[in-house]
Amino acid sequence: MNTSEKKETRDGFGKALVTLAKKDKDIVSLDCDLGRSTRAYNISEVDEGRFYDMGIAEQDMISTAAGMASVGKNVFASTFAVFLTGRGYDQIRQQIALPKLRVRLCGSSAGLTLGPDGATHQSVLDMGLMRLLPNMTVLSPADYDQAVQLVEAASECDGPVYIRLSRFPTVKNIPDDLDLVLGKGQVLQNGDNIVLCGTGPIMQEVNKAAEMLALYGRKVGVVNFHTIKPIDNDLIIKLMNDYKTIVSVEEHSIYGGLGTAIAEVMSENTSGTACTLVRHGVNDHFGESGGQMELLEKYQLDAAGIVKVAEAVQ
Repeated sequence: MNTSEKKETRDGFGKALVTLAKKDKDIVSLDCDLGRSTRAYNISEVDEGRFYDMGIAEQDMISTAAGMASVGKNVFASTFAVFLTGRGYDQIRQQIALPKLRVRLCGSSAGLTLGPDGATHQSVLDMGLMRLLPNMTVLSPADYDQAVQLVEAASECDGPVYIRLSRFPTVKNIPDDLDLVLGKGQVLQNGDNIVLCGTGPIMQEVNKAAEMLALYGRKVGVVNFHTIKPIDNDLIIKLMNDYKTIVSVEEHSIYGGLGTAIAEVMSENTSGTACTLVRHGVNDHFGESGGQMELLEKYQLDAAGIVKVAEAVQ
């Protein structure tokens, strides 16, 4: 697929929101002065009265979303992931997760690839924050098409959902013939000793890394985890038995995200396997300003960096 065909997961969210709004009059969209960037404003194509710009007031938006959900609205609340999960955390915990309300929290521009906006805007802790909350489902689509699928699936969930979205354009990372089931990972290819497990648009670099390793004579497995919570325990246990090493790859801190979720499952299912885990992501620091690919290269989250990590595994 050529560069002109690359798309962003935030655009998949915008498309799905319009489709859902046409079918369900109870769907509403809230945002904090970033509706055109997050694509939350797209619902205006269906009905301008169902888009609410709350201004730069994330906590107020969450409280308003909770109120709307409590009277039967199916609410999508969006803003940049760093502000949504950071500034609104207490309200998310108390007013949405605790009462298990049907609010879909859409954290846009997540990860390092927000780029030039720098560390204050780059969200590399959001999945960890959301995973900690009881009742919260955490989703991380790998590409545009998967974002459409996951947003549509999230709209049917009985309880709150956090959807991690990105402005990093990628090719189509997931084949159409792979079923999407919430809570289940997707095996893209089988390998010999090492399996690369990724989540989100970084799957583009994971797939490239697998192709590069194949040229070097190393066939690695590739798995996409679009659901971070609930994590696919059964698949992780199978990977532990099938491979010597699992490498988790995420545009997120190595603490609290996919790598942590895999480690938790492995720690409780060690009998009969000598499988080890290598967590690869942002290693306990904030991001910084830079171009999207410049940052991925610096943190070795581009294909070449992932290859180096895999080659270092004995």
